[in-house]
Amino acid sequence: MNMSKASLAKNPSEVAAMFDRVAAKYDITNDVLAFGLTHSWRRATAQAVSAKKGELVFDLAAGTGTSSIAFSKSGATVIPCDFSLGMLREGRKRSPKLSFSAGDALSLPFADQTFDAVTISFGIRNVNNVEKALKEMFRVTKPGGRLVVCEFSSPTFEPIRKIYMEYLMKALPAIAKKTSSNPDAYVYLADSIRAWPNQKDFATQISNSNWNNVKWKNLTGGIVALHRAEKSK
Repeated sequence: MNMSKASLAKNPSEVAAMFDRVAAKYDITNDVLAFGLTHSWRRATAQAVSAKKGELVFDLAAGTGTSSIAFSKSGATVIPCDFSLGMLREGRKRSPKLSFSAGDALSLPFADQTFDAVTISFGIRNVNNVEKALKEMFRVTKPGGRLVVCEFSSPTFEPIRKIYMEYLMKALPAIAKKTSSNPDAYVYLADSIRAWPNQKDFATQISNSNWNNVKWKNLTGGIVALHRAEKSK
């Protein structure tokens, strides 16, 4: 088995090991592969979360904490969480003031109704039981709290979709070979993006996981989508 690349079965230990290997160069590789658009996607996510001073925000699959920094600027307390110990080590080196926590999306190490907002960026796609993860996020959210998911999705304009799929299959792996410490991992990432449900189907999964008022907003023509939902009071 090639342990440098996880399979679409998304065995947690394989996925965690893969991210451990890419941790050091993960953020810069992503910026290159996304042509710098990751910065605007993070800003849009922070706006959707709308963290406020005094709130407790849970950032799942936070990796090295790049998304968490934006939430903390509002004055909220942010708990970045990831199951890749390599990512957490890298994050603690870069942002020692953040309270990083190790945790599995399918069994979160937090009590019921802990957080005002929960968010996950480019991580839900790597979970092998999406609805269970969404229900776990629901469990740790306070009544009246909110969910924001930022994830790759389906471009809405057919010509762009074709170009994008060609990029995922051919150009992305080639660029990753020059920029990543583990280019095989980006073959998995491209495969997982192609296999991910479209905006409407993912919204249905969120609704089926007890969340209410599910809405989404397309970013960059639907290459990325922001899904937002609420937990009833």
